[in-house]
Amino acid sequence: MGKDYYKILGIPSGANEDEIKKAYRKMALKYHPDKNKDANAEDKFKEIAEAYDVLSDPKKRAVYDQYGEEGLKTGGGSSGNTGNSFHYTFHGDPHATFASFFGGSNPFDIFFGSGRTRMANGFDHEDMDIEEDDDDPFGGFGRFGVNGFHRRHPDQLHTRRKVQDPPVVHELKVSLEEIYHGCTKRMKITRRRLNPDGRTVRTEDKILNVVIKKGWKEGTKITFPKEGDATSENIPADIVFLLKDKAHAHFKRDGSNIVYMAKITLKEALCGCTVNIPTIDGRVIPLPCSDVIKPGTVKRLRGEGLPFPKVPTQRGDLIVEFQVRFPDRIPQPTRELLKQHLPCS
Repeated sequence: MGKDYYKILGIPSGANEDEIKKAYRKMALKYHPDKNKDANAEDKFKEIAEAYDVLSDPKKRAVYDQYGEEGLKTGGGSSGNTGNSFHYTFHGDPHATFASFFGGSNPFDIFFGSGRTRMANGFDHEDMDIEEDDDDPFGGFGRFGVNGFHRRHPDQLHTRRKVQDPPVVHELKVSLEEIYHGCTKRMKITRRRLNPDGRTVRTEDKILNVVIKKGWKEGTKITFPKEGDATSENIPADIVFLLKDKAHAHFKRDGSNIVYMAKITLKEALCGCTVNIPTIDGRVIPLPCSDVIKPGTVKRLRGEGLPFPKVPTQRGDLIVEFQVRFPDRIPQPTRELLKQHLPCS
């Protein structure tokens, strides 16, 4: 069934953008590991971040609503050809999601920070609306002001909408062997991030683990939401890696099939031969060719190609195309023999 992101945030499936933000704010403060010392708080905190990351993005939410968690992360429904090529991978850092939303990694800064700090989701701390209920992790603060912080009625909530920067797209070249086996690429990025004061920025390096699953096609996009540069005025851009095939010494790719060009002599083409065909996993398959190999002849080795992206236990085919090498010259006696024995048509 996969994860129920709506249940994780405690909201109905028809919740709007403001309800999703309120639910995340409440749950993230409640289960932040600096506040909640329960053994499962860290796991719950990560679940909440992933749920918010999906439901706050209209595109991801639409795919999730239609296909569920499995379809969101594998690029379609569990069966059939849906035509959906969207592949989602959570970046795995719930603290980055928290810092992006609240404008800092320390939840207590919003109560004890100096001055008036702008939050990354468009709320000023002085104007932030906190729901009053028994589960409110900072409910006690509502009874008195802290550095001017106080509760306000929802009608007094004032927001300043930010615009997200356009995605930053990087081409990621992978070999056919990496597509065959699946792999994880560790990509180092350098970006600007907001300091806890919500105004100044710092430069930091981060390693993004790009998980490439078996059989993924060229053009597949792996998105790390909001991992770009952050300032007090923007929503960080998504970092997108676009898969590109590396040139291969022996094969070229055709979807989940791979194509191998076998070079044979004219004698082998006319008289027959056995061609040794290499495979993507390092084996060699002898391919007997008893018939005449004509221009355009193609032979197919079933199941020796790349894994299907949605059914990685099954594979495409290895397609063998032939290139006949003609001699530069033929001695005259041989010409006469060929004239006598070769058919006219």
